[in-house]
Amino acid sequence: MPSDGTDSGLTDDRPARSEDAQIIPLSSMSQADADERARVAAIEFARRLVSRWQEILGAELLGAYMIGSVAHAGFSRRYSDLDVALVTVTGLSPQEHDGIRSAAVALSADWGPKVSVFWANRDFSIGRFPPLDRLDYLDHAIVLLEHERIRPVRPTLKEIRRYLRGEPFANWAEQARHFAAADRLEPNDRKAYLRTLLYPGRFCYSWLTCRMGSNDDAVAFVTARPPARLNVDLIARALSCRQAAGDPDALFAARTMLPLQVEACSLLFANEGR
Repeated sequence: MPSDGTDSGLTDDRPARSEDAQIIPLSSMSQADADERARVAAIEFARRLVSRWQEILGAELLGAYMIGSVAHAGFSRRYSDLDVALVTVTGLSPQEHDGIRSAAVALSADWGPKVSVFWANRDFSIGRFPPLDRLDYLDHAIVLLEHERIRPVRPTLKEIRRYLRGEPFANWAEQARHFAAADRLEPNDRKAYLRTLLYPGRFCYSWLTCRMGSNDDAVAFVTARPPARLNVDLIARALSCRQAAGDPDALFAARTMLPLQVEACSLLFANEGR
């Protein structure tokens, strides 16, 4: 399931140190301060990374941008991925894609595994750049490097809804059923479980507004305009957990409500066009 930008003319080519991604103890700063400090570190890592990618892609690379929660707010030092969007002349070959992924991990063992790459050719006719992420790119992108600004056609509400009711909804519904039937929450599943709790808020927000926003935006929206049968309180509790960078174990008992959340989102399909 980005905004102001700066040039990425980087001269510091040293590998990222682990302390670049360290978080100052919360005893000396607020949760929001800790997340913002981590967000700044993430952007600086991405700038160094793009300079490495420029070496791999050369003149093919037209622009590199941060999208996702780094760009449109709501960044979590614990739960956020680093979404980087690349626009190239002809797209990425499998070898180039493998190369940029390897470069990310080689540059930082902390940030590298969190990098998620979205990419497209000049015409946005091939690549991995779903409609919602195109909205994010058009509305919120933070420029890391830009030789030429490419502006794809803005996705329509119909296109957004067709996308949402396809693979994103199917994958989330399957994950929701999986957690609803689980006997325990494994430590490695905490991030996935929290995202599963949060997703219906983001789904309803984008379905009804044709916009890409943060979890905070989504919860505020569904609180003000709660869709029928949607348990907004559960989504808000999940958001509070995310904002605190906490474990969602205390919310595991609520897993039995996930099938009802799926049903609530399914109602939006039936009401399409009304």
